[in-house]
Amino acid sequence: MAERGYDTTTQNSEVVIVGAGPGGCVLSYLLARSGVETVLLERHADLDREFRGYLFQPLVLRLFDQMGVLDDVRSLDHDEVRRPALTVFGRPYEIVDFSRMPKPYDYGILMEQPALLRLLIDRASEFENFTFRHATTVTDLLSEDGDVVGVRGTDRERDETIELRSRLVVGADGRYSTVREVAGIDPGLLASEVELLWFKLPADAVQSTAQGRIESNGIVLYFGLGEEDAQAGWFIEKGSYPEIRKRGIDHLRRQIGAVEPTLARHLESFDQCSLLHIEPGVAEKWIGNGLLLLGDAAHVASPVGGQGNGLAIQDAIVAHSTIVNALERSEGAIPAGRLRRFESIRRPAIEEVVRLQRRGERALSWYVLHHDSIPGWIGAPLARTLFAVAPKTSGFQRTWETFALGAKDVSVDTAAFEETS
Repeated sequence: MAERGYDTTTQNSEVVIVGAGPGGCVLSYLLARSGVETVLLERHADLDREFRGYLFQPLVLRLFDQMGVLDDVRSLDHDEVRRPALTVFGRPYEIVDFSRMPKPYDYGILMEQPALLRLLIDRASEFENFTFRHATTVTDLLSEDGDVVGVRGTDRERDETIELRSRLVVGADGRYSTVREVAGIDPGLLASEVELLWFKLPADAVQSTAQGRIESNGIVLYFGLGEEDAQAGWFIEKGSYPEIRKRGIDHLRRQIGAVEPTLARHLESFDQCSLLHIEPGVAEKWIGNGLLLLGDAAHVASPVGGQGNGLAIQDAIVAHSTIVNALERSEGAIPAGRLRRFESIRRPAIEEVVRLQRRGERALSWYVLHHDSIPGWIGAPLARTLFAVAPKTSGFQRTWETFALGAKDVSVDTAAFEETS
């Protein structure tokens, strides 16, 4: 961490949030609406970049409604999902039914993130106490007597080095968090044996809102993202992508085509592809004096159950009420003790979700690694029996309800909200 003494442009704010992902943008809006001086920093020049989280579970829709933004969110290009389908060796199964969730939040939303993030930033910008700075890369934390008192960074648009002094720095800058790294916090990542190869498709390539297919040749999932785009994912063995590229796009197309031919014909080049490294984990600590981590900076989810967006947004909801109360009841850098409520609420919930995900990930990994060696006369009936029986068990029902509704109920604290003039 950096000490004071550098000749740079200095500004002050109560809270500095690093990272304009779902968690950072939701927290920015909530704090801005609560009258807290907030600066949101984003290292990219714009928000039109590749995001890997597309599903917003029913619990997130409830939280958006409490925030007063659900109607705006629903006006963005999206697909609704109520009964995602799974086909196993040619036989369809219904394993999840969002329509059974409490109304009116009895569905999920599949959408690209950039439009949502811009919406949240625009809503936060209605308040004079909020500032958004893009193209600003945080390089260090400022510290005094062991307390975090701000960040140092480079504003590439203004071509200047800046220091933003604050009472709290929130690291919401993702799985490769600079804030977490500079603070010397172990990310606690766990080993995984598979990766997910995403690729973009035109919307008309997908006939159903969300579907997965398991066949003897592998596992593919695909879903619509609105009127223009769709997304597909192909699970591969960890570290195998360079070899896949070496074999060429035609070979990959044939592999995917053996599972779902309609997708393969739309895969034209590796430029459509992006690789998601599956490295779940929970950081060793999330808080310090003047410091709080949330979202992927604090914990990384696997793709199982579509949890990443929801976990980050729930973090932001709990962080909001914790921060507002802490600012009122302390001076200077917020003491870690005032932030402990956030971690005590969120860590058990996160650990429960990660535990459930790891259980599903182990089964997924086994199949991805061994499907080539399973005789069809064994694999097909075994897999069909599994997916006919498992969704009816109480354990499976509890798992997907946890994924849809959250491991612990959280709600937006609207008591400190201020209205725009």
